[in-house]
Amino acid sequence: MNNTVLLISCPDTKGITASVANFIYQNNGNIEHADQHIDSQSDTFFMRIEWSLKDFKIEKDKIAESFKPLADRFKMRWALHFTDKVMRMAIFVSKYEHCLYDLLLRFKGGQLNCELPLIISNHSLAKETADSFGIRFVKFPIIKENKLQQEKREIALLKQEKIDLIVLARYTQILTKQFVEEFPEQIINIHHSFLPAFVGRQPYKQAYKKGVKIIGATSHYLIEKLDAGPIIEQDTIRISHRDSIDDLIRKGQDLEKAVLGRAVRWHLDRKILVYNNKTVIFD
Repeated sequence: MNNTVLLISCPDTKGITASVANFIYQNNGNIEHADQHIDSQSDTFFMRIEWSLKDFKIEKDKIAESFKPLADRFKMRWALHFTDKVMRMAIFVSKYEHCLYDLLLRFKGGQLNCELPLIISNHSLAKETADSFGIRFVKFPIIKENKLQQEKREIALLKQEKIDLIVLARYTQILTKQFVEEFPEQIINIHHSFLPAFVGRQPYKQAYKKGVKIIGATSHYLIEKLDAGPIIEQDTIRISHRDSIDDLIRKGQDLEKAVLGRAVRWHLDRKILVYNNKTVIFD
């Protein structure tokens, strides 16, 4: 399949949908998927539209140039992607491997449309898992004194491998500003809590002490401020007074896998638009 995916956000006004559809029609394109949303609070229009390049009149490398006048007319923030170019993903993990295993199984099962050349960790525990799946494993031990130096080495490796997406699959190191700024809207984290509640460390212990009846998991893009990035996906599960901390952890880990898996898949399928520290998730 060789399709074009166009993601748009711009001030809402009449004629945007018709103009975009007409651009595709006039150039002999066949629309296969289209979804749009209007945020009435900010008067912002969002759109994801995908069309086949079969018999399309404009050459692939000329589409952006041809679309630009229309985009300028509507003051669009836009991005053009092609489905025959898959992203290259790297997974960061520490000691908990449940999310790593889940992502690897989804990848091997063809559920994640990407290349996965690299797993990075600050511990050695995941090496056996990476080896069993035939994926390169690189360990960067991190302590306070070498954190910045090790992050520079990680960034260099990620750039060398042309990584498009970084997934923090229960990676327990807090990434520095210098790292996050290298990969804007390209780092997805799983937080084992229903944000914005119970931020930071040991959320299950916090939840247990509070006597909550629902626990959750949150997947979000990473920004410099801890656990405050644009939320992509969340889910919850009910618990009771009979549940121990271990029960909360077990139930929570099931949520973490599902929530992270959905967030990663949507990103890889170009179904997410970020605005005002929030996200639009297209169908």
